Amino acid sequence: MIGPVARTLDPEKLGDHLDRLFRAAWALTGSREDAEDLVQETYERVLRRPRLLRREGDLGYLYRTLHHTYFNARRTASRRPQASAQLEDFPAQSTRADVQPEQAAEINLVLEAVAELPQAMREVLVAVDVVGLSYAEAGKALGVHENTIPTRLARARLKVSERLR
Repeated sequence: MIGPVARTLDPEKLGDHLDRLFRAAWALTGSREDAEDLVQETYERVLRRPRLLRREGDLGYLYRTLHHTYFNARRTASRRPQASAQLEDFPAQSTRADVQPEQAAEINLVLEAVAELPQAMREVLVAVDVVGLSYAEAGKALGVHENTIPTRLARARLKVSERLR
């Protein structure tokens, strides 16, 4: 019997997935700035050394790495002492709405609604609807059975829809 075919992740093609990973990161973090940092850290980890992929697409692997990077950072941050700051200590930042401000505002509302979901629902929604993974790929990336994905996804979509009404 022949084992799974392994191939090396091509660093030249990583840019093809940047937009989808950024949207996934924004949905996970709820912040554009944090999403930029998360994607940058994910790419830095992936590019640190050659990666061997077995029976997995680049996007699925990258999303799984992004997901692990996000939750590792959250675990680490939860162990650190928290500094308290008042809202007045920080200047208001402008939100950049490039060409279509209405569309940018709508996207922000959707991503905020996704960021407010319970973790399990948020992860599935991001993996399938934002990143575009199949149920099997999402299950593998999130460490759950493939048959769990449709139920969580339906519940997550319903909650986002209710929130946006």
